[in-house]
Amino acid sequence: MRPLRVAMLDEELPFPLTSGKRIRTFNLLRRIVDRHRVTFLCHRNPDRAEAAEAEDAFRRLGVETVVVDRTVPPKSGPGFYARLAGNLLSPLPYSVATHASPALAETVRRLAAGNRVDVWHCEWTPYAQVLRDAFGPRLPAVRWAVMAHNVESLIWRRYTEAETNPVKRWYARRQWLKFERFERWAYSAATAAIAVSPDDAVLMRDRFGTARVAMVENGVDTAYFRPQRDVDRDPARVLFLGSLDWRPNLDAVGLLLADIFPKVRRQVPGARLALVGRRPPDWLRAQVADTPGVDLSADVPDVRPFLATCGMLAVPLRIAGGSRLKILEALAAGTPVVSTRIGAEGLKLTPGRDLIQIDGTEGMADAIVRGIRRPDEMEDVADQGRRTVLARYDWGPLADRLDAVWRGIATAETVVSYPASRTSRPLSESKSE
Repeated sequence: MRPLRVAMLDEELPFPLTSGKRIRTFNLLRRIVDRHRVTFLCHRNPDRAEAAEAEDAFRRLGVETVVVDRTVPPKSGPGFYARLAGNLLSPLPYSVATHASPALAETVRRLAAGNRVDVWHCEWTPYAQVLRDAFGPRLPAVRWAVMAHNVESLIWRRYTEAETNPVKRWYARRQWLKFERFERWAYSAATAAIAVSPDDAVLMRDRFGTARVAMVENGVDTAYFRPQRDVDRDPARVLFLGSLDWRPNLDAVGLLLADIFPKVRRQVPGARLALVGRRPPDWLRAQVADTPGVDLSADVPDVRPFLATCGMLAVPLRIAGGSRLKILEALAAGTPVVSTRIGAEGLKLTPGRDLIQIDGTEGMADAIVRGIRRPDEMEDVADQGRRTVLARYDWGPLADRLDAVWRGIATAETVVSYPASRTSRPLSESKSE
């Protein structure tokens, strides 16, 4: 089969691998780049040293990069709140409005003018707007995909439902409705919309009427994440792992610090909580410093030592979409997982067999305490979870699936559509209309 010319659009170069989104993008790319000619178009990483490291990593990978010298505005400071206020006048969600840029759209137009591109791939839903800005009325003739790492409107709906501040709740609801309108357009206008979980695929089809939905699930590097048998676990050490500049994770950390972990400490005074993630805000650093039994490790180069020594990974999410790579990484490393239903959403894992799952955050403290007191049972569950992850979630077969989606888009002969039920039946291919 001939190599395709694929142009990928994203916010920045996804390196180093310090977030779930970066991990997914880079791992799929490194397993598929030798089959195609890939050009990655994006804004510059905000940190100059990180930007140089990322460009070097992509050069070694064999991916051509076209980096626009513009950074996405930060989500902090007075300017951030001014932009939030200004977004009230925009029909676009805040994340879409701030990530779209004339400079990136012009870069797309220049690449299209000088090259035949078989597939345009938006690596995050907001970047569909860049294609719309670049091609205008010619967009229906373009073959393109949009990767939905999350159904963003679902996250904003859950944020609206969880928010108690009436002003924030009002604003969140506006973002929710804007994202619903935008996703309805993006998923339907794309040649194929790509979901990362069966739940999201069904939602995209049923909620937004998307006829062409493919599914490329999240995965894990099973050669990299392995049990470290020569390291002792501390059953009373609880780990929270995730990007600490992402709203759903910060909501979960807030619940841990304010409610869940104090309840654990009242029953197990020697319990400790390790928070590990990138870009923690200043308020979180200050709160951790004043909270007994809690440690914060920011922007670590390797999370495996934390997975190897903790008694369990806690995932008390109540706001989320897509699926959690950190659960797959933990189980691949043989680490027990205690999660809410929403935290484990989108993964084909069996509660009680592959992980400990509770419905909401109310029972999280008791579940953690039980796990601390029964480490042997937790280890048995983690062993079974590892076997499930090895069988289903290795990046290699998932990269093959993305390759099939790209080739289907390029030939326009088939589209990959997700089946009607929520079962784990494989994807099927059907002739396009």
